[in-house]
Amino acid sequence: MSQTVSIVARPTQPIAGQKPGTSGLRKKVKVFAQPNYAENFIQTVFDVVERPENATLVIGGDGRYHNRTVIQQAIRMAAANGYARVLVGQGGILSTPAASNVIRQYGASGGLVLSASHNPGGPDEDFGIKYNIANGGPAPESVTEAIYQRTCEITEWRMVEADDIDLDTIGTTQVGGLTVEVIDSVADYAALMEKLFDFDAIRAAVAGGLTMSFDAMHAVTGPYAREILEKRLGFAEGTVKNGVPLEDFGGHHPDPNAVHAHELFETMFGVAAPDFGAASDGDGDRNLIVGKGIFVTPSDSLAMLAANAHLAPAYAGGLKGIARSMPTSAAADRVAEALGIPAYETPTGWKFFGTLLDAGMATICGEESAGTGSDHVREKDGLWAVLLWLNILAVRKQSVAQIAEEHWAKFGRNYYARHDYEALPTEAANALVAELTASLASLPGQSFSGLTVAEADSFGYTDPVDGSVSLNQGLRVLFEGGSRIVFRLSGTGTEGATLRVYLERYEPVGGDLAGHTPDKLADLITAADAIAGITRHTGRTEPTVIT
Repeated sequence: MSQTVSIVARPTQPIAGQKPGTSGLRKKVKVFAQPNYAENFIQTVFDVVERPENATLVIGGDGRYHNRTVIQQAIRMAAANGYARVLVGQGGILSTPAASNVIRQYGASGGLVLSASHNPGGPDEDFGIKYNIANGGPAPESVTEAIYQRTCEITEWRMVEADDIDLDTIGTTQVGGLTVEVIDSVADYAALMEKLFDFDAIRAAVAGGLTMSFDAMHAVTGPYAREILEKRLGFAEGTVKNGVPLEDFGGHHPDPNAVHAHELFETMFGVAAPDFGAASDGDGDRNLIVGKGIFVTPSDSLAMLAANAHLAPAYAGGLKGIARSMPTSAAADRVAEALGIPAYETPTGWKFFGTLLDAGMATICGEESAGTGSDHVREKDGLWAVLLWLNILAVRKQSVAQIAEEHWAKFGRNYYARHDYEALPTEAANALVAELTASLASLPGQSFSGLTVAEADSFGYTDPVDGSVSLNQGLRVLFEGGSRIVFRLSGTGTEGATLRVYLERYEPVGGDLAGHTPDKLADLITAADAIAGITRHTGRTEPTVIT
């Protein structure tokens, strides 16, 4: 079906605050729904990003409220801005890792990923737009800065006058000179997973009694998990809970942690717990791993996956390197040392892993915020992590707890937690960080709660591939003996400021490896408040969320 269209230019003016954060531009739906708001941002992307003649653009999102509206407008704008082809997920749905795969597989010049990730959805909640480049990964800072500068000077945006297309039926539509293909959201991704992992071994383990529970949180991963876990791997129908994507995620917060996935935790710590529990987030790039009676922190999961990755076909030849974000625990570094491969410490944000992956310097990457992935795409990938865990369980024929205990016995244990203070007044959060930054030079040698500061700094990073420099990426306080505290303002919220405090204590081989994490971190929690004046600046005596 073809539509005859004409291109129109709509006058506009810059809108303040359209600076992409860690993962694109995120605001409340009501902000994005304002006249020209989404259009301005999309036009600036089209104005500044590199693309060849007859370029292909991928568009998809996590199904949250306002996705369909923006997708239809983005298609009309792509038609007016010289794109030759748009690939859009059926129903407007593409998980973030699936979108990365589609960009790479079909040679697209980039893609618009419509998501606010793990943030709530609905008319009064959050929305976001992120641009991914031709390698399938998030746009680097040079691109996002160019986008922002363009938002400060935009005078018009362009679109074609055309009807909405049918997003729910697979097929092709012409919008003027633009070919729009609605594609199966799941098929290409599922086929990729079959190439990476030993599905036969997992199927055999399932037939032999391996059980699991997967909470899709009424978010984007539901269709992917049902297809792969239930249909292809043979887990019982109903293994995938909350599997239908909803625009408001069922009224819940699609962040896979102990607070928002509490039903999964209750199941996994109950008397009739299955062998393995997992969850994913709003756009499918994060994961939660819970064994029977044991929670595996994202930092530990990264280390354990890296240590056992060779058990999966795609990684049987070994890893080229392991990369982690700076706030992520150093557990993966010890695995890299044992394997004789490089370990990289980057700023927070998956885009910093892209150059390492493209250069073949790293194979597996991870962040403490529940994102793990490999060089198969250029995004973190929640279901990928779940499948690698299943592959390991199927081959080793051990429980999650046994694998964890053996890992700690070999490498030691990094007791770890993140305390989030959400929706703080921005002024108070900035004052805390400014005061702490000014005190860094004086901290070494001081003692807090029996811990003596060895070093304190503001983390900066020079990319070993392209030489780009990123400064002020978090404040680090390192103590004698290997413990540390990291303070960082998050770039993923839409309201106020979020202060993240990362607490880490290393227990060496032969030490107390079976302790209770809050007990092990008690002195660090006290020290964090003394060093940064959290209560004094914010009035908060407890974090909003502990993960």
